Amino acid sequence: MTERLVVIGGDAAGMSAASQARRLRRAGELEIVAFERGRFSSYSACGIPYWVGGDVPAREELIARAPEEHRARDIDLRMRTEVTEIDVPGQRVRWRELESGAEGWTGFDRLVIATGARPLRPPVPGVDAQGVFGVQTLEDGQALLDGLSGARGRRAVVVGAGYIGVEMAEALLKRGFEVTVVNRSEQPMSTLDPEMGRLVHRAMDGLGIRTVGSAEVTGFVADGDGRVRAVATEAAEYPADVVVLGVGVLPETSLAEAAGLPLGSSGGLLTDLAMRVRGQENVWAGGDCVEVLDLVSGRERYVPLGTHANKQGQVIGSNVGGDYATFPGVVGTAVSKVCDLEIARTGLRERDAREVGLRFVSVTVESTSRAGYYPGAAPMTVKMLAERRTGRLLGVQIVGREGAAKRVDVAAVALSARMSVEEVAALDLGYAPPFSPVWDPVLVAARKAVAAVRAAG
Repeated sequence: MTERLVVIGGDAAGMSAASQARRLRRAGELEIVAFERGRFSSYSACGIPYWVGGDVPAREELIARAPEEHRARDIDLRMRTEVTEIDVPGQRVRWRELESGAEGWTGFDRLVIATGARPLRPPVPGVDAQGVFGVQTLEDGQALLDGLSGARGRRAVVVGAGYIGVEMAEALLKRGFEVTVVNRSEQPMSTLDPEMGRLVHRAMDGLGIRTVGSAEVTGFVADGDGRVRAVATEAAEYPADVVVLGVGVLPETSLAEAAGLPLGSSGGLLTDLAMRVRGQENVWAGGDCVEVLDLVSGRERYVPLGTHANKQGQVIGSNVGGDYATFPGVVGTAVSKVCDLEIARTGLRERDAREVGLRFVSVTVESTSRAGYYPGAAPMTVKMLAERRTGRLLGVQIVGREGAAKRVDVAAVALSARMSVEEVAALDLGYAPPFSPVWDPVLVAARKAVAAVRAAG
């Protein structure tokens, strides 16, 4: 008898799961029906700032696989169709076509929930004014580009200085806008420790991006036509012809919550190592709607990244398709940039380590991306945390120019392997003057961390 797999969500996790399941099971064995409420499938949301900034020339470049391509592989992908209810005991979902209003129920033998995340919008007056944009989907990116073209002036305010905030600040700068970033935290990039965020702040100032820290947005001021003209905080108003919101996301789990499925402290779905929803036999979940195990702290975390979503989709598809796979967890690796400044982190910040009760030492080193005498050598700052008693590596943050960000991958591997800083310091990393000093900056930081661990007894 043919089984039916229903997938809710047509982007990274959902369609990776559907595609992998199709590779393993033919259409006569497994029918696959996927529902996507948007207009696009399988696209890179991470690429939207680079499309807005002009580095990526066209929206289509961000689409990995169009709906027609999925359908050609016997995946019944229904676009502009929203799932409105999950009936777990009855093994069915209720859906509604957004264009026609038609509704119905579709039964399932196996269900994948890949509903993604929803962007945070400050609950303040004027947030719905014309000219205030979120950046979560390709539709959002297109709306922002249209808004930039129709803006009455060249003043832009970005609310939030996380990954999306700093990337959008760069994009707007490239579009010729005068950019102000208003941020709740004292320093940009709260995923870094404050002194590392201060380096980002300094670089943004040097690029001509005004960064206002410790500023809580109290409202968006509109003119008589309903268009935004300023962003208000308790201390000041910042003129704006366009506003971009980059204040983060939350897991979109309203359907799952209504269905009685288990959620974690951040509101993300809880799964086992096979990405099966806990307590369920035939329901899986992946992507930005789930929490994951942090391999460093040992606790569940919400880390919405496309890399995880695609891997989790592959795991789900393998298990649904009759194979076996697991997703062991993450160490929290992420990279970004603002113009030529590269920003990277993996593992725990000082605040994270304290929250889980770890005693640690931290060190910071200044180095260069290449041998100091080689042309193009640029400064690089590396911060490293290690467990005080054992010397186990706990986290690394790197801020610098060309060649800085991807060095964090060495630390990510070391974290996954639960290596000590002494073991990291002994790693046989590649060396040549065009690529690194004779002592790579990561090794220099590890050596200093070894000394700090020993000094701490």
